[in-house]
Amino acid sequence: MLQNVVPAEVSLVCVVKPDEFWDKKVTHFCFWKEKDRLGFEVILVSANKLTRYIEPCQLTEDFGGSLTYDHMDWLNKRLVFEKFTKESTSLLDELALINNGSDKGNQQEKERSVDLNFLPSVDPETVLQTGHELLSELQQRRFNGSDGGVSWSPMDDELLAQPQVMKLLDSLREQYTRYQEVCRQRSKRTQLEEIQQKVMQVVNWLEGPGSEQLRAQWGIGDSIRASQALQQKHEEIESQHSEWFAVYVELNHQIAALLNAGDEEDLVELKSLQQQLSDVCYRQASQLEFRQNLLQAALEFHGVAQDLSQQLDGLLGMLCVDVAPADGASIQQTLKLLEEKLKSVDVGLQGLREKGQGLLDQISNQASWAYGKDVTIENKENVDHIQGVMEDMQLRKQRCEDMVDVRRLKMLQMVQLFKCEEDAAQAVEWLSELLDALLKTHIRLGDDAQETKVLLEKHRKFVDVAQSTYDYGRQLLQATVVLCQSLRCTSRSSGDTLPRLNRVWKQFTIASEERVHRLEMAIAFHSNAEKILQDCPEEPEAINDEEQFDEIEAVGKSLLDRLTVPVVYPDGTEQYFGSPSDMASTAEHIRDRMKLVSLKRQQLSHPEMVTTES
Repeated sequence: MLQNVVPAEVSLVCVVKPDEFWDKKVTHFCFWKEKDRLGFEVILVSANKLTRYIEPCQLTEDFGGSLTYDHMDWLNKRLVFEKFTKESTSLLDELALINNGSDKGNQQEKERSVDLNFLPSVDPETVLQTGHELLSELQQRRFNGSDGGVSWSPMDDELLAQPQVMKLLDSLREQYTRYQEVCRQRSKRTQLEEIQQKVMQVVNWLEGPGSEQLRAQWGIGDSIRASQALQQKHEEIESQHSEWFAVYVELNHQIAALLNAGDEEDLVELKSLQQQLSDVCYRQASQLEFRQNLLQAALEFHGVAQDLSQQLDGLLGMLCVDVAPADGASIQQTLKLLEEKLKSVDVGLQGLREKGQGLLDQISNQASWAYGKDVTIENKENVDHIQGVMEDMQLRKQRCEDMVDVRRLKMLQMVQLFKCEEDAAQAVEWLSELLDALLKTHIRLGDDAQETKVLLEKHRKFVDVAQSTYDYGRQLLQATVVLCQSLRCTSRSSGDTLPRLNRVWKQFTIASEERVHRLEMAIAFHSNAEKILQDCPEEPEAINDEEQFDEIEAVGKSLLDRLTVPVVYPDGTEQYFGSPSDMASTAEHIRDRMKLVSLKRQQLSHPEMVTTES
C-alpha cells in the first residue's frame, strides 16, 4: 500500500511489536533484504525503543509521544467534507438550472405548480446545515490547535478545506435564495386556491357527518364490555376525525406561511378562512375529548364495580363455607383474613363512590354538547344505572358485614373452646405431675412426732393444690361442653380429657390417702415412742404398762409392713413411694426407734441386767 501511495516520501518503516514478542525464539527477519526493491527500510522495534528513530513530539500518545492526533476524527471529518463537496456541487448545478429556466420561461410557466422535475434531488436545507456544521468543526479545530500553546496544528488539508467550504456555502445560499423566491411565486396562487377548497371540505364534513356521529353517541354502557364497545366505537369516530384534523393542521401551517409572506391582497381572505377552520375544529375536538373522558370514566367505574363485586363474591363464598379450624392459630389467621377482605371491600366501595360521583358530575355537564337534542332520557338512564350499582354494592357489603360479625363471634367462641381444651389438658398434665411428685418425693415419715405432723400439714396443703387443679380442669371441660352446644359441633378431642382427668385424680386420691395413713401411723408411733423414751419419774406406773410397749411394737411392725405394700390403682397397676433405697432408709429409722423402745422395756423390767455400757 505504501509503495502504491507515497513511495517517494517514505524512508523508514518501523513495525512495532509488543514486548512479549521478543521473548519468543524468532530466528531471523528478512525485511532488510527487501530495501532495494521496496525503496525504504523496514525494521522491527519495540514500543519503548521507538524514540530512537522518531522524535517524541512526532509520536502519538499510544506510542509514548506527545503528538495530539486522532486519526478516526480526521477520517470522519474528511468523509463529511468529501460528501458535502459532492452534494453541494451537484445541488448548485440543479439550482442554477432551475433558476435559469424560470427566468427564461413565460408567465404561464411561472404560475404552474411545481412538479417532481422542478424539485432538486437533495434537500438544500440539509446540505446547508451539513456545510455549516463542517465549517464550524474545522474552525473549532484550528482555534483549539493554537490555544494554550499546544505543539499541534491542524493538518494541511484541513486548513485548505475551510475556504472551499465557505465558498460553496456562499454559492449555495445565493442560489437557494433565488430558488425559494421562484417556488414561492409559482405556488402562491395555487396554494391559496387549494387552501380554500380544503378548508370548505373540512368544515362541511365536521359540521355534517362528524356532528351526526357524535349526536348518536350518548350512552355509557351498563358493564365493562358495553363500555369497551362504546369506547371502540368512539375510537373509530376519532380515527375518522383524526384524518380531517390532520388536514386542518396542514392547512393551518399553510395559511400561517402565506400570512407571514405579507401580501396585502390575500391577508383578509386568509385570516377569515383560518378563523372559520379553527373554530369548527376546536369545537369538534372539544366534543370528542368530552365524550372520550366520559367513556373512560364509565369504564373505570364499571371496572371498580366489577372488582368490588368479585371481592364481595369471594367474601360471601368464604362466609358461606363452614370452617373447622384445627387450632387457635388457624382461627386467628382466618379472622385476620376476614378483616383484610372486609377492609379491602371498604376501600373498593369508597373508590366506587368516588368514581360514580365523578361520572355523575360529567353526565350533568353533558347537556352543553347536545346540539339542541334533548338528552334528558339518556342522562336519566345513565344516572339511574350508576346510582343503582352503588346502592346494590352498599347492600351487598352490609350483608357481608353482618355475616362477618356472626363469623367473628363464632371464631371467638372457637378460640375460647380451644383455650378451654388446652387449659383442661394442661390441668391433667399438672395433676399428673403432682401425682408423680407425690410418689417420688413425698416419702419421708419424719424423725419425730413434731416433724411428722409438719409433713402431714404440708401434705394436706399439697392435696388442696391438687384439688384446685382438678376442680379447674372440671370447670374447663364443662365450659367446652357449653361452647360445643353453642357452636353446634360434636364433641372434640376434649372428649377423652375428662376420663383422663378422673383417672389421674382417682390415682392421686388413692396415693394421697395412703400417704395420710402412713403419716398418721408414723405420728402415733413417734408419739408413743417418745412418751416411753422420755424420763417421767412422776408417772412410773404409766411407763411400766406392758400394753403400751406392745402397742408401740404393733404399730411399728404395721408401719414397716405398710412401707413394703405398693399403691394399687383401680386398673390394677401398682406404684411404690420412692425408690427401694428410700424405703429402706425410712424402715431403718423406724427399726432404730423400735430397738430403743425394746431396750427401754428391758431396762424397766430388769434394771440389774442393763449395764451402763448398753
